[in-house]
Amino acid sequence: MERLGIRVSVILFAVFALVVVVMPSAAQQEQASGSILERAASIEVSPTELTIEVGGTATLTATVKDADGNVIPAPVVYITRSRRNVGVNAEGLVEAYQPGEYVVAVMVPGQGGGRGRGGRGLRGRGGNPGLSVDVSVTIPQPPLERIEVSGIPERLYTRSLLRGTVEVYDASDTLRPDAAVTFASSDPTIVGIDRFGQVMPLSTGSAILTLTAAEVTHELSVRVVDNPAVSLEVAADQTEARTGDVIHLTALAKDARGNVIEDMPVLYSIQTHPSLTNPGAPASGQVAQDGRFVAELPGQYTIVANAGGLLGTATIEIEPRNVSRQVEVVGRAPVRDRHTSDLWIWEGQDGRDYAITGTWGAEGHAYFWDVTNPENMVLVDTVLVDARTINDVKISEDGTIAVISREGASNRRNGIVILDVSNPSEVTKLSEFDEELTGGVHNVFIHDNHVYAVNNGRRFDIINIAEPKLPFRVSRFELEVPGHSIHDVWVDDGIAYSSNWRDGVVLIDVGNGVAGGTPENPVQIGSYADPKGRNHAAFPFRSQSTDKFYVIMGDETFPYGMNSNGPSIAGGYMHIVDFTDPDNPVEVARFEVPEAGTHNLWIEDDVMYAAFYNGGVRVVDLSGELMGDLYKQGREIAWFYPNDEDGFVSNAPMTWGAHPYKGLIYFSDFNSGLWAIRLVEEGESSQD
Repeated sequence: MERLGIRVSVILFAVFALVVVVMPSAAQQEQASGSILERAASIEVSPTELTIEVGGTATLTATVKDADGNVIPAPVVYITRSRRNVGVNAEGLVEAYQPGEYVVAVMVPGQGGGRGRGGRGLRGRGGNPGLSVDVSVTIPQPPLERIEVSGIPERLYTRSLLRGTVEVYDASDTLRPDAAVTFASSDPTIVGIDRFGQVMPLSTGSAILTLTAAEVTHELSVRVVDNPAVSLEVAADQTEARTGDVIHLTALAKDARGNVIEDMPVLYSIQTHPSLTNPGAPASGQVAQDGRFVAELPGQYTIVANAGGLLGTATIEIEPRNVSRQVEVVGRAPVRDRHTSDLWIWEGQDGRDYAITGTWGAEGHAYFWDVTNPENMVLVDTVLVDARTINDVKISEDGTIAVISREGASNRRNGIVILDVSNPSEVTKLSEFDEELTGGVHNVFIHDNHVYAVNNGRRFDIINIAEPKLPFRVSRFELEVPGHSIHDVWVDDGIAYSSNWRDGVVLIDVGNGVAGGTPENPVQIGSYADPKGRNHAAFPFRSQSTDKFYVIMGDETFPYGMNSNGPSIAGGYMHIVDFTDPDNPVEVARFEVPEAGTHNLWIEDDVMYAAFYNGGVRVVDLSGELMGDLYKQGREIAWFYPNDEDGFVSNAPMTWGAHPYKGLIYFSDFNSGLWAIRLVEEGESSQD
């Protein structure tokens, strides 16, 4: 295949689509004849600056004049350059979502209504430039409203130390970790508190602790009593373990009668010793105040418990995890004339194995491959639809239906396309569904005869495909918080896991029954926010070794920008969130590759297969309880960089997604197509 004649110089994934155009109505477009557009000489906007509180609105008015100063009925287009932080509609109503400094552009299109260079204006086909005025929008931080404190009981013991958790919220009910808090005691001779919030009971009596953040204060009344502790016993459930293994410690303070003092606070710390593998460096680990300890490097660790002025210790020997394995390439299906997007592997009705891959920024092709012999993958069919990008591809549970997403259709009617893949060598189109999906479908999922389609980055629509030639919408789910957006949805066991950038992962009952939800009536059951706004994908899994239930949230960010003509460096990491108690999810661990950032992921048998863009495929051990930095703990089993000298961009791995299947790891790469690799068994030698 010949290389495309036109190359896109800058890639704009969903997270980077910072410019949202609100198109004029059909009547406006009809009214905007060439003569009116040609007469437009100036545009006056009022006001030229806005300051709006979070959740507030303001309206812009625009007047278009000709060269003689006469008002003319030219169409006006409003554009927000940061749609997740500030919104604007077709009438110029501006809505504030998040604090910061932003820009709303007010434009008159040039004749023909095309996009201008750099997004600064709208240029017509005849080269007639449009007009543009930028309005600065300031959204100040909401005032602080309250301070919440936990972990500091009313009764304290002399000679004990403790430190509570302090959280500051503003008037929009947003947690403000940036808020400075000061601490004071009404009587420092009874109880002291330092500038970090560590409480030190010194003598019996009562005092008031005061916490202040800006104009907000919070008071705690405490009473200090004599400390009855005379002994402290410390024990660990393991004294020998590997890096990454979570060890549980208990510290029991007892009085003179041998009774355990249940409410005695315990502070844990670590004394490290030289590393076994690197004698010149200290070992490295972390201990939580609930007694959980994990080591990142091999070595000897002494955990010190301080309770009521008494000290106790437990020493633990940590060995290397030793899970590393080699990787060999089994086969590949190169795609070198355009970018490749997502993939799905499945067993067809004929018992053979197949793969589908999408394409990005091209003409709208989806490729079907026979991968029964992964050493010789064969292209067996190609489907072409009206789109620039087939971003996502999914196959039904029975392997007979494919659904592909469409973006960039020539007629602006995007939506989804439903295909019959009973015979992947002769794929047929069954239907299209674009009703109210014209803004573009970025991701889809098929579950129990329903398609979950991410619609225009705002919501997901649920479409019944029990009769695939006659699809129909049964419901939709959309968050109600200001500035909400969505990137992806994954459905498992009747629960949809939607990834929503700043709003993080949201769990929705769509048939599980835990909250009475159905596809026709989706019910939200839990969530975990991502204040940095990077949540791009999520994958749920129940640990086979611990029965804990986790959701792994993957970031997407390009701190240095994204360029399709050369290597790009992504950022972000995998957040491991313990959802065992869905009402109180807790982020317990992370997997962060220093030189790369995450994209899509898959988990099977306590192993994560993660695409890390310029970091290739990473295979990660998730067995056992999870805590801390899994990368530093040596939990990475293997990694593979798909370099391709003849790739669409030469030697520039940009791994999109990985799919474990029948003992192999299939993955798609943005610049080089479809690959199959395998982990080399212990004692085997890699051939590649």
